[in-house]
Amino acid sequence: MTDYAARRTMMVDTQVRPSDVTKFPIIDAMLAVPREAFVPRSLREAAYMGENVDLGGGRVMLEPRTLAKMLDALEIEGDDLVLDIGPGLGYSSAIMARMAEAVVAVEDDADMVQEAQRILADNGADNVIMHEGPLPQGASDHGPYDVITIQGAVEHLPEALTDQLKEGGRIACLFMEGALGVVRIGYKIDGKINWRFAFNAGAPVMPGFERHAAFTL
Repeated sequence: MTDYAARRTMMVDTQVRPSDVTKFPIIDAMLAVPREAFVPRSLREAAYMGENVDLGGGRVMLEPRTLAKMLDALEIEGDDLVLDIGPGLGYSSAIMARMAEAVVAVEDDADMVQEAQRILADNGADNVIMHEGPLPQGASDHGPYDVITIQGAVEHLPEALTDQLKEGGRIACLFMEGALGVVRIGYKIDGKINWRFAFNAGAPVMPGFERHAAFTL
């Protein structure tokens, strides 16, 4: 019988705290939410590794360090409404649900949405709304949002998403620039996103967020 609680503690002590993430709400959430419940059963042994967990189809569950540092930089408040793009089976949404007022999670696969709803309900994350639809389009019906997160890398960030960010809101984005991945936090000021460097990380580019090749005749 695997002791997942011990693995959670080790994940926080060896991957999260050493990355200068010490805010209590983040540590508390990462200790409380069973990461192994949010991956396919065959991947449970890999759930606490310090690397991205491959969910197939160019999709991953971001490594604990990357997610924790994103949340640290975003400074989510208890009255924030969060848009979580591509959370897979809902781990990142469950973490943020413990910190924010509510989370709207967008997935484009009906089976994944259904499975995520079941897992989230089993784990008491009743302030997460699963929304089925194209990831680059977000969920404008529920917005605008105080915080937006994208659970994978992007080369191109669609305006449809930044349009859903409230004035004064924050967005965390992992931009892949060649082989180098850079997480930036964007702040919406006077209708424009002002980006600040946060840290380096890596992940596959999410389907729908690739840079469009220039059209040539």
